[in-house]
Amino acid sequence: MMCCATVHPPIVKTAIWLDEAATQSFAARLAKQPALRDAFIQLRGDLGAGKTTLVRHLLRACGVVGRIKSPTYAVVEPYELPGWSIWHFDFYRFTDPREWEDAGFRDIFASPGLKLAEWPDKAAACLPVADLDLELTVLDDTRRAVILHANSDAGVALLQALDSEVHT
Repeated sequence: MMCCATVHPPIVKTAIWLDEAATQSFAARLAKQPALRDAFIQLRGDLGAGKTTLVRHLLRACGVVGRIKSPTYAVVEPYELPGWSIWHFDFYRFTDPREWEDAGFRDIFASPGLKLAEWPDKAAACLPVADLDLELTVLDDTRRAVILHANSDAGVALLQALDSEVHT
């Protein structure tokens, strides 16, 4: 459970994704990690940095079929897989972190399952510490710089499992 996760000083790794295929490859590798099932991952970056693209590739790699919508207007899109729940949040339209509390998201974050949050700073005061923070930066039309911060045991496990693809 997230409330019982050990918080670590951040462990930081960096990577360059050369194109969308690299993003898809990263998502496929991440989807295979057991620690992902109950992780909370925050995605940061400017508009167009590739946050939603990464989430779509990750959801596909986890087994989600059908349309994968951006939750920009709905704020959250839930996905149910056999024995596994996934929630994709987009807090871009939040103007006050208290909107998170008013929406009843505390119960979702207290429950098992994967939580993916775009624009987490808009709800920062209410969110628990993320297991993994990903910051995406546009380098050009296809390349993205990625900084990964592990903040918990689960985040460390995810980074260690991905270490062959991620460079310090």
